[in-house]
Amino acid sequence: MGDSSGTGVCFTRNPATGAPELFGEFLINAQGEDVVAGIRTPLPIQLLADVMPDIHAELLANTTMLERHMKDMQDVEFTVQQGRLFMLQCRNGKRTGTAALRIALDLASEGLITQDESVLMVEPRHLDQLLHPQFEDEKKYGADVITRGLAASPGAAVGRLVFSAADAEEWHARGERVVLCRHETSPEDVGGMHVAEGIVTCRGGMTSHAAVVARGWGKPCICGCEKLQVDLKHKVLTYVSEGGEAHLREGDWVSLNGTTGEVIRGRQPLKKAEVTGGDLGKFMGWVDAARRLRVLTNADTPEDALVARTNGAQGIGLCRTEHMFFSTHERIAAVRRMIAEEELSSNHKAEALQELKKYQRQDFEGIFKVMDGLPVTIRLLDPPLHEFLPQEGPAMVALCRTLAAELDAPLERVEARLNGLREVNPMMGLRGCRLGVVHPEITEMQATAIFEAAAAVAAAGCRVNPHIMVPLVATTEELDHQTAIIHAAAAKVEQSSGQKVPYRVGAMIEIPRAALQAGHLAERAEFFSFGTNDLTQMTFGISRDDAQAKFLSHYTRLGILQSDPFDTLDTIGVGEMVRIAVERGRAAKPSLELGICGEHGGDPNSIAFFNQVGLDYVSCSPLRVPIARLAAAQAAIKAAQSK
Repeated sequence: MGDSSGTGVCFTRNPATGAPELFGEFLINAQGEDVVAGIRTPLPIQLLADVMPDIHAELLANTTMLERHMKDMQDVEFTVQQGRLFMLQCRNGKRTGTAALRIALDLASEGLITQDESVLMVEPRHLDQLLHPQFEDEKKYGADVITRGLAASPGAAVGRLVFSAADAEEWHARGERVVLCRHETSPEDVGGMHVAEGIVTCRGGMTSHAAVVARGWGKPCICGCEKLQVDLKHKVLTYVSEGGEAHLREGDWVSLNGTTGEVIRGRQPLKKAEVTGGDLGKFMGWVDAARRLRVLTNADTPEDALVARTNGAQGIGLCRTEHMFFSTHERIAAVRRMIAEEELSSNHKAEALQELKKYQRQDFEGIFKVMDGLPVTIRLLDPPLHEFLPQEGPAMVALCRTLAAELDAPLERVEARLNGLREVNPMMGLRGCRLGVVHPEITEMQATAIFEAAAAVAAAGCRVNPHIMVPLVATTEELDHQTAIIHAAAAKVEQSSGQKVPYRVGAMIEIPRAALQAGHLAERAEFFSFGTNDLTQMTFGISRDDAQAKFLSHYTRLGILQSDPFDTLDTIGVGEMVRIAVERGRAAKPSLELGICGEHGGDPNSIAFFNQVGLDYVSCSPLRVPIARLAAAQAAIKAAQSK
């Protein structure tokens, strides 16, 4: 070999930032895997212009030609043998979310790709990386920086220091956030790297194992921190400070700035990323222009609703009223008094319901104001009543005594009432609309709270658009029963307030029978929303909690299932139920609005199916809204290309 030979890896653009510059590393007097092995710290590719100017010029010309031909950033491996350049291979390069966004926009502005191709180039996981938190103020922690390394993967991370993959997994299992520090990483460390908030290595460069894996996962990573000394036996990290050597030990808090390459002692405050403005705003404009599906959010509080609107949500597809009851001690106490209704006098019962209505109305008013005329889909009470009670034991005994005293009822009767709520299979028992049928006063209370809140907000000059959703519907008679209560509450509030509130009533399709009877339900409902969590449970005949703990991972490992059906929709079985309901529902009522509000509403693969079967919207958690928007756009573009 000698000084006229060498080897290197480069990208046609910066894989961390997307900047249009040749980026990579090389080693003189080296060959093969030397650069990526992390054994020696390589030189930045820019220095090749000084060491081998002719080779650098030829490499730049070749990589430019490759990128224009492939229409994407290229990851190139090359070697130099006695002054002669050999291009070994090229492929589309892995990149961070930041880089993916800039590259997609730049290639479109350069005329190499179309706007739709730009949208397809950014993966949902790339966008997910952009939603990661950053430090609140990078200027404040300057005195706490213990070293600087190579900024291998951007973003901010905070966690407790660990020195092995096994320790990382153990600490994570205990609920701790961890930062993994290694001399260098290898494939055996992947488990610990995956659970870590961020990764630090003492050796290796920007194309080392740690750097490549971390960028692919969107985890902050700093490589080549050669001034750090790691004592694996005693689990101590040594660094140089102004006063000499200093130490951090396992469990100490550290923070990483993967964008600047700074390793920082202590727990630095983080801030949430915002999906607004700049390149991201421009890109999301292209995304929204391409998609057909509307993207709504699952939000139970005004605060969640505001986050979702900031992230581009077009309404609320699921507001879970039961979540409002868990927010304060006073609210859960009121629910428990209502549950013990058989021991209540009519006055006590009315008081409990009025108290709950007051809480619900407050929350609904806040949500209506934030959404300002966008649809707000409110699901009536869904879980079985025992979920509002403590588990059996001292807490349950104390609750029974408290309620008996408050209601002036025999303790035995209260105990019998509350213990009688326990069911053998509660997820298929007294819940959803069945609660509203057995206890119509609950539906009446919730509907009245919705209409009173809507009337008050409308009277103040804000637009309102409530959609009331009846959960766990199996028969048309159930829907008729609940709809009659809702209509009566609306009429009563209109008469008392003088404010007419437009509203819709719909059904959740989460039982196979409801999917099969969709045509008949559509004659009564103004919209369907698929609750794919329960629909998956009931179509497969499995309990999500039990299955995920007991056998689903075994099934996916053996290939019996290709993926966890609670993560990605089973399009063959559960998807067929959705398809049947869509076809029969629309046949009975062409104007029927169709959406999905289960966990699958934020999964890109599931969103592609929902676009295919003709749903009108998906609904997901507030922070998944931008990803759902992108997935919906990509599904629409691919569908158009396949025609």
